Amino acid sequence: MRAVVQRVSSGGVVIADRNYSQEISRGFVILLGIKEGDGIEEVNFLADKCYGLRVFEDENAKMNLSLADINGEVLIISQFTLYGDAQKGNRPSFIAAARPEIAIPLYEAFIARMKDKLGADKVKTGIFGAMMEVKIINDGPVTIIIESKEKN
Repeated sequence: MRAVVQRVSSGGVVIADRNYSQEISRGFVILLGIKEGDGIEEVNFLADKCYGLRVFEDENAKMNLSLADINGEVLIISQFTLYGDAQKGNRPSFIAAARPEIAIPLYEAFIARMKDKLGADKVKTGIFGAMMEVKIINDGPVTIIIESKEKN
């Protein structure tokens, strides 16, 4: 499982020319990719990492605060293209990305875990598999890529 976590001053998602969910303010936009073989262990690891990630500045201008510390919000967007492989040729292969029947329940579990940690009102989402316009106002810019641990 892979997350591209962007620290934002705001974010939102538009689907079919309408705002799908309310915009978030200060927090994270999390682009979430799920690969074949991922399970609940990867969901919990990645959600906990995102929740605890200390990339917000404290009173000394040090990146030392987490989402909880700043009362931040998250916008979670499913993005199978994070597992696109373009090493050969110019058309990426998405064979490593999990099929929807596997990915959807894991995406929903990630959302539920974040809601448990932050509160449901602090977590917004897109729609799995939909064509979306994602608004990301990156603050910093700060972008962190987090991978779940590889299974032995």
